Amino acid sequence: MRIAIVGTGYVGLVSGVCMSDFGHDVVCVDSDAAKIDRLRAGQVSIYEPGLDDVVARNVRAGRLSFTTDLAEATEDAQAVFIAVGTPTRRGDGHADLSYVDAAAKAIAKTITSYTVVVTKSTVPVGTNRRLREIIATENPEADFDVASNPEFLREGAAIEDFMKPDRVVIGVESERAAEIMSEVYRPLYLRDFPIVITDIESAEMIKYAANAFLATKITFINEVAALCERVGADVKEVAKGIGLDGRIGNKFLHAGPGYGGSCFPKDTKALARIGQEHASPMQIVETVMKVNDEVKRRMVEKLRDLCDDSFRGKTVTVLGVTFKPNTDDMRDAPSLTIVPTMIGGGAQVRVVDPQGRREGEALLPGVTWHDDPYEAAEGADLIVLLTEWNEFRALDLPRIAASMAKPRIADLRNVYHRQALWDAGFTNCAFNGR
Repeated sequence: MRIAIVGTGYVGLVSGVCMSDFGHDVVCVDSDAAKIDRLRAGQVSIYEPGLDDVVARNVRAGRLSFTTDLAEATEDAQAVFIAVGTPTRRGDGHADLSYVDAAAKAIAKTITSYTVVVTKSTVPVGTNRRLREIIATENPEADFDVASNPEFLREGAAIEDFMKPDRVVIGVESERAAEIMSEVYRPLYLRDFPIVITDIESAEMIKYAANAFLATKITFINEVAALCERVGADVKEVAKGIGLDGRIGNKFLHAGPGYGGSCFPKDTKALARIGQEHASPMQIVETVMKVNDEVKRRMVEKLRDLCDDSFRGKTVTVLGVTFKPNTDDMRDAPSLTIVPTMIGGGAQVRVVDPQGRREGEALLPGVTWHDDPYEAAEGADLIVLLTEWNEFRALDLPRIAASMAKPRIADLRNVYHRQALWDAGFTNCAFNGR
């Protein structure tokens, strides 16, 4: 099957590459000529473990190519996927659909035979029906269907998620479109991965509901962590105890400094906005957003307490600034709230992150970047473990404590045991909910 992917950002690139690995003939198109040139040269613009190898393999096999020419990409394509960004719109919290609309208008002009136009981007309920109207207006002779196929990719594990999904959700209006979409995902169907074929509105809603629920789980355990600190409980033990309940599950119950990334912040805002527009307020989701902001502020106060109630004149080493490990994504990362607050309070901040520097240099002005955590810790007044990269899970703690001006640590991801930190020489330790 020939497939076109419009947009070579995170979702578009991963989806296109993995579909080519299924054996489909995939053309990825983007208006950014420099990005396409880099991809043609084998230079992947995002950090995702294993992605560059899959790109190279399928380019060599002739199943994957890149272009800036939309007509070339969509020629003879049975399915054209829209995978462009839908950032939060300034002012009202809604998803900005300008890129999606522009893609639909451009695709409409290239349709010469039956085509399924598939929305892979995360869009509010009702968007796909509106896109049908846009395409029909732009090209009244077009023979096409629209379909909703939301993505559920975790950054850092995206290839695994695409190849071994919990489910594939497909929203269609016709049997003809369902057949095309079933063929796209036939390799997964043959391996018994669940394929959910439903109506378009339900597919659109599934994406938002799923992300809002996961954001709720994260925020719930973070709020429980704050109470654990007050009553003397250990949030790790609490999470383990409730996570063993099959009705709850143990995923997304790890206390941290708040959720971030490309999906949860914008999708919770968008879902709350959808509820407001339809006079059905999403009160739980609105509270989740509020509490998540409070969690980040609570982390700042925890760090301030460790610094004798003032950041002024202190040297702080931050380990990890991406919103999660195994990604270079800095979007809505807790570090973007915590680090500037410390700098604003007079601290000198050193940062170590295996992949965060490319985006972080622009987003975190005023910090000093280091490659080596031991070098960054020398003479520091506080270590903050903010993102739990594997490189930070087995540090030589006595070496770090001995090199610091004051051996203090805030383990905001609860990676280390308290006794291990005490034994290493840290005189003052802080955790999240312990």
